[in-house]
Amino acid sequence: MSRQASYQESPWAQFSGPNLGYVMELYEQYLKDPDSVDPEMKEAFDQWGAPATAKQVETTEGQADVSFQMPATHNRLSKLVAAVKYADNIRTYGHLIADINPIRRKDKNTRRLELSEYNLTEEDLKQIPASFISPNAPSNLKDGLDAINHLKEVYTKKLAFEYNHVHELDERNWLQQNIEEGGYFAELSKERKINLLTRLAEVEGFEKFIHRTFVGQKRFSVEGLETLIPLMDEVISLAVETGTRTVNIGMAHRGRLNVLAHVLQKPYKLIFSEFQQAPNKELIPSEGSIGITYGWTGDVKYHLGADRKLKRGTTATTRITLANNPSHLEVVNPVVDGFTRAAQEDRNVQGYPRQDMDNCLAIVVHGDAAFPGEGIVQETLNMGRLKGYNTGGSIHIIANNMIGFTTESSDSRSTLYASDVAKGFEIPIVHVNADDPEAVLAAAALAHEYRQSFHKDFIIDLVGYRRYGHNEMDEPMVTNPLMYNTIKNHSTSKEIYAEKLIQEGLLTKEEVENIDKDIQSILQKAYDNLPKADSNPDIVMNPPENVVKKLPKIDTSVNIDDLETINRELITWPEDFNVFPRLERILQRRANVIKENGKIDWAHAEALAFASILKDGTPLRMSGQDSQRGTFAQRNLVLHDVKTGEEYIPMHHLSGVNSSFALYNSPLTEAGVVGFEYGYNVFAPETLVIWEAQFGDFANMAQVYFDQFISSGRAKWGQKSGLVLLLPHGYEGQGPEHSSGRVERFLQSAAENNWIVANLSNAAQYFHILRRQAAILNKDEVKPLVIMTPKSLLRHPLASVEVEELTKGSFKSVMEQPGLGENHEAVERIALCSGKIAIDLEEQLKDEKDVDWLHILRVEELYPFPKNEIADILSRYPNLKEIVWVQEEPKNMGGWLHVISYIREIRPEGVDIRYEGRRRRSSPSEGDPSAHREAQSRIVQSVFTKSE
Repeated sequence: MSRQASYQESPWAQFSGPNLGYVMELYEQYLKDPDSVDPEMKEAFDQWGAPATAKQVETTEGQADVSFQMPATHNRLSKLVAAVKYADNIRTYGHLIADINPIRRKDKNTRRLELSEYNLTEEDLKQIPASFISPNAPSNLKDGLDAINHLKEVYTKKLAFEYNHVHELDERNWLQQNIEEGGYFAELSKERKINLLTRLAEVEGFEKFIHRTFVGQKRFSVEGLETLIPLMDEVISLAVETGTRTVNIGMAHRGRLNVLAHVLQKPYKLIFSEFQQAPNKELIPSEGSIGITYGWTGDVKYHLGADRKLKRGTTATTRITLANNPSHLEVVNPVVDGFTRAAQEDRNVQGYPRQDMDNCLAIVVHGDAAFPGEGIVQETLNMGRLKGYNTGGSIHIIANNMIGFTTESSDSRSTLYASDVAKGFEIPIVHVNADDPEAVLAAAALAHEYRQSFHKDFIIDLVGYRRYGHNEMDEPMVTNPLMYNTIKNHSTSKEIYAEKLIQEGLLTKEEVENIDKDIQSILQKAYDNLPKADSNPDIVMNPPENVVKKLPKIDTSVNIDDLETINRELITWPEDFNVFPRLERILQRRANVIKENGKIDWAHAEALAFASILKDGTPLRMSGQDSQRGTFAQRNLVLHDVKTGEEYIPMHHLSGVNSSFALYNSPLTEAGVVGFEYGYNVFAPETLVIWEAQFGDFANMAQVYFDQFISSGRAKWGQKSGLVLLLPHGYEGQGPEHSSGRVERFLQSAAENNWIVANLSNAAQYFHILRRQAAILNKDEVKPLVIMTPKSLLRHPLASVEVEELTKGSFKSVMEQPGLGENHEAVERIALCSGKIAIDLEEQLKDEKDVDWLHILRVEELYPFPKNEIADILSRYPNLKEIVWVQEEPKNMGGWLHVISYIREIRPEGVDIRYEGRRRRSSPSEGDPSAHREAQSRIVQSVFTKSE
């Protein structure tokens, strides 16, 4: 019949509402590719054309799914559509009735998956080809009924799937095909099943041994989620088989000791010695197969990481790391991603590093309360597809014990599943019953294959329970009696699987018992050979000499000819590249600065420092919000063609450079990016890694990384870092949030030579401190560098420098104000200051006369405090009466509380110490510009007002 046949005669008359909409979706797919729809639908579209609309009677059948309504009268085509919709609903909603929870058997609403809701019978389904329902179904399925039953088997058992939120068609089709074909769910051999049971016995036996041997000690047991270990084993095994060279693991406390023992192969004896308070580094295997680092203060055993080398074949090895992690749960996530990106990149190239996403894989284990509860999770997921942070996808495992400390899921999240927050990032999710180890291995296989195919994140929600209280000393019956009554009577996953293998005839009960006995024997032997507890522990915990000693003298000057070459190359771009005219004029001003001995401003000095560091063979990575341009439009290291939008980076075209340079605009995220850059730096210690805050106190959002990783990681874990933090700081009347980089917080954590905190006053100091940092990266003395960078000083003439200060100078921890302090007998007051306030004082100095009585010192490095250098200067002035510390910040902020103890140590006898600055305040600065100017003027004038 022709397409012009009457509407009443066409099959489309049988459809209306959402049902008709579904047919129209199929028609749109048909228009794109006629062969992509079922042959019968193709035939209908060929004959009748596009579905039309008309008023007709609808039934209420199918109301379990309001997007689907059956017509009042049915024909074969409408039944086909109903069957397809039924199949799609099984795929979409099967997880709601799946058997994924080992201890909670709630009544589930199955109406959406009831055959009767679609006005279909089994006979109707038998008339439909199996391939129509599931094109990927196994070939042994005879008809549509078999196909529907197959889908129910696949989507509603102990492994359930959510991928309807994944919009990329190729990915959804891949997932559907692999799930329904079932190839990921391999049939295990007898040997593999017995090995799997043995692994579960090792996991369970280890926990039970500690529980009875070290009574009352925290261990954060994995019991209830024992299959976490075989799951991680399987992911690692699959990664190793496909050539992955590094596997990085991040996790909090729950199950960590078991992961250390069995995945990282940390010796039982060493773990037990830590329970016994007798840790002994001699217990680490001598062949170097495992690396465990310690600082001098150490950390609790369930925070520690480890490093293991796993043989691949006869020559290649895979490195497996478990990252150290404090009690801040999910904060390790971006750190591990930083590890991973660093391991994937080749930085011995010009331009951006070369990345091989298959070279390294991250496995991140989350708590079910923490995954939706901690914002750092979403920050890290958001970074996952960005070019500066993409690692080709992590495999996320939610160790879901359905409780957080004492809080049950109904009180800890607003979503159905702990994993729901990941749906916005279009990450596939599988939920798996932790009591079914074979389903758990299948989940691992699917996750790994998806990551290999699409280089995207994948989430495995491992649903189990927690057998004991939060830390084995808690009594969970007090707060969660119903849950723990159920758990008390619930068999362990090992017991369940052992019974299954016994029923299959693969093992006898006696053989299972022998497996347990052998494991306990190994554990007991390790315990029996423990050294005695140390009766005289090191309570001083002094850091090693190579940590506390001063930095070596390093020549950071650059030859004038090299500077000229670098300068010329930095303002060179292709002739047909159209730089924004105003920016071009600004950059071209730099052309003759060196030859004509002009002034070099802050951003110019930075560019020359970066380029010279690259020329010295050190790779450089920098990120931050708007860092390519610079928050204050000062940097502009990435040029944009105003006509095409094309990018050009002169730093990528420097002559004689074989080191990578990466500069990324970061997402509007502080914590996630700081964690990532710290991790990158730890894993790539030869690289100068820089993070820049948009404004200094925006770093507040990343405080946990400063406190728990950057300032203390070496003392706790022996983890070295040379990370650079740039924090714009200085009082220009822009209010509380745009003034202070909170230098006092970094100084409060300054001890044991753990980092360098600098507040610089000119561009040459910045140039030299960057080059010094690059030079110490591979030395034992390496430490993080925190710089309070300027805003108004970026273009201030007094902060700009002559070329000679780059070619002959070096970094000075203390600088003396030129023109002052020359008459030693006359000086009665020495003002110490740091950062921008020094320039304010220098500006005022131009208007002052008869100031022989005053000298001004700029403390450029607040920590380590240059005590000896300042003491030497003070000793020149025999008539000194007072030392004044001058700062912009309130008295309880800034450097005052840090420096006062040092000044007291070095002041000459009889010399007074005085503070000059803002009074103590709860807010860092005034909000009103006029009030700011008044306060700033008072501080500056007081320095030049001689005491009576």
